[in-house]
Amino acid sequence: MKLFKTCYGFEGPFERMKMSIGDNRAVVITGASTGIGAACALYLDRLGFTVFAGVRKSEDGVALQKASSDRLVPLELDVTDLATIRKSHAVVSEATSDRGLFGLINNAGIAVVAPLEAVPISDLRQQLEVNVVGQVAVTQAFLPLVRQARGRIVNMGSIAGLSTMPLMGPYSASKFALEAITDALRLEVQQWGIHVSIIEPGAITTPIWNKSAIEAAEREAAIETELRTLYKPVVAAVRKVVGKASKRAIAPDVVAKVVEEALTAPIPKTRYLGYLATPIPRSCFEMSKETRSWTARYFWISPARSSGWSCS
Repeated sequence: MKLFKTCYGFEGPFERMKMSIGDNRAVVITGASTGIGAACALYLDRLGFTVFAGVRKSEDGVALQKASSDRLVPLELDVTDLATIRKSHAVVSEATSDRGLFGLINNAGIAVVAPLEAVPISDLRQQLEVNVVGQVAVTQAFLPLVRQARGRIVNMGSIAGLSTMPLMGPYSASKFALEAITDALRLEVQQWGIHVSIIEPGAITTPIWNKSAIEAAEREAAIETELRTLYKPVVAAVRKVVGKASKRAIAPDVVAKVVEEALTAPIPKTRYLGYLATPIPRSCFEMSKETRSWTARYFWISPARSSGWSCS
């Protein structure tokens, strides 16, 4: 998380610096019902932020309120529903009219896992609607308030937005798109002193993947038998990799602390990348064709070699 400490074993002077929080620091978090969003909402509340937590169901908001202070305000917010976005904006705008919104954390997301040949187009559209269009819709609504506060925008990306694997095409496409959106937005709003960061974590213990696994099994069952047989080796290989990765997954609380740094560092990083969100050279993900082919075979496709699968 801290480059100087990572390299030298102790914190540098700038890494010890944090912006004061105080009661006037308000943030909006989308997708706060569970997982990373809930962890961020509760952690930032404990730090003293006024937290507007976007949830899909009222009972999720009640659960957050029970675990937090009265600074946390639930918002019934669906990033694909412009009416709920407008309603949430009205609540936040009224509450922060004198100071603006210090932080917007675009965390809401879903994961569609399926072979591209077999993924239902409606599911693909929903993947992009939530993870791409929804992020822009929320940002458009709240950006004027962030501009007023000269605040921060933090987008929740993924290492899947830097490198993909079989069956992850829909999800990776959405996260690759979010990378571009984040970079473009950063360049557009820096003139107003707004910082834009993206967090790119690896495996996290979050309900999104449990739900995704159930939905993936349902999609697989709906695929015609011949196609399902063709993709069986690939599906088995990916399940093996995902199973190993899940054993090394980290808690959402770790990501919440990275979000804190993106919000409070005097000069936040543009990217917080890696397994523990530690700085990893981006060149690690810029592989040659040969390296990408070897990595795919070694990590992902080895059980399917007998079926003639190749990645070149």
